[in-house]
Amino acid sequence: MGIETNADTLRVSDILGVEDAETLLDWLLKHPGGPVNLAACTHLHAANLQVLMATRPHITTWPDDPMLADWLRHALNQEE
Repeated sequence: MGIETNADTLRVSDILGVEDAETLLDWLLKHPGGPVNLAACTHLHAANLQVLMATRPHITTWPDDPMLADWLRHALNQEE
């Protein structure tokens, strides 16, 4: 699983597969506006993108991969 959570932060590592979408959605619904760290994310399944688009979380750190970070910023309408 590519998700690590604690009481107030969600951190993504490596690949977010389709099996992670339910966990992601559950945490984001329980922590509206909770910080999401995507620094170590290298790929995400479209189901996770849909969760992010629907919940509009507070992304504190974008992926280290500049192409993925740019793509996600545009997909989530959070361009710098």
